[in-house]
Amino acid sequence: MLRELKTFLAVARYGTFAAAGMHIGLTQSAVSAQIRNLEQALGIRLFDRTGRQALLNAAGLRALPMARDMLDTFSRMAISDDVSEYRGELKIGAVATAQTGLLPQALLRLRQQAPQLEPKLVPGVSLNLLSQVDTGEVDLAILIKPPFELPKELSAQVIRREPFVLIVPLDQPGDDPLQLLTDHPHVRYDRNSFGGRLVTRFLREQRIDVQSALELDELEAIVKMVECGLGVSLLPRAGLWLEYGAKVRVIPLGELTFYREMVLLQRYSHRMQPIQQLFAQCLRGESATLQE
Repeated sequence: MLRELKTFLAVARYGTFAAAGMHIGLTQSAVSAQIRNLEQALGIRLFDRTGRQALLNAAGLRALPMARDMLDTFSRMAISDDVSEYRGELKIGAVATAQTGLLPQALLRLRQQAPQLEPKLVPGVSLNLLSQVDTGEVDLAILIKPPFELPKELSAQVIRREPFVLIVPLDQPGDDPLQLLTDHPHVRYDRNSFGGRLVTRFLREQRIDVQSALELDELEAIVKMVECGLGVSLLPRAGLWLEYGAKVRVIPLGELTFYREMVLLQRYSHRMQPIQQLFAQCLRGESATLQE
């Protein structure tokens, strides 16, 4: 029944049999058959079907956390205490800056200590990665700390704090960050992202009404836009732009500095598993190196 339970969780998350099948590699008819098998075995219906939608009913809502617990228990049974002998896949979610910053050396350390492990990198934005950890689609993820309280099933460890700075074109005069933000167009860190929400809060607290020239979520792309003179931008000191020598001036915010926190997100019930603890150690070692 394990595959049926996994399919049940996918349908609960994506809302239709077709969407669930797309994400777990099954046809819609196969998903339907597995849900039917599960409902017959339990003797209850788990979903109310409305058109193409499959909505959890009261029995389904009650069964959902138990299904997650059962799959968590099964996954723990397959884990050896000797991480050097661990065989299997570790799905690691990561935002873009973590993929090129924290992860490479951390993964090298991980391979040296668990050579049989098969890491799989799952890229994404913070909100999506949070959801994927919550549903068990990825084992853990490196993302920006959410600006809201996490579900009790999730555990977040802060691994790095990144200060925000103002970047301006090389030929842009002036050193007062608030005045520059007021006077010039703003290449804006996406307001829907967790990092972008920090920028929005800062601007609101400083009572600055910026003129947005462009809004996007990729830090390197933001830097390129500032380099070509499109505007100024508030962004964290993180990413490859720090290494390749971007043609921008970096202006610290001084006492107004605010921070983006990077966290390692795991399901609370998984955080003490040997392989996840080893990955956290490898990651903390790389984070300490970068901050020295």
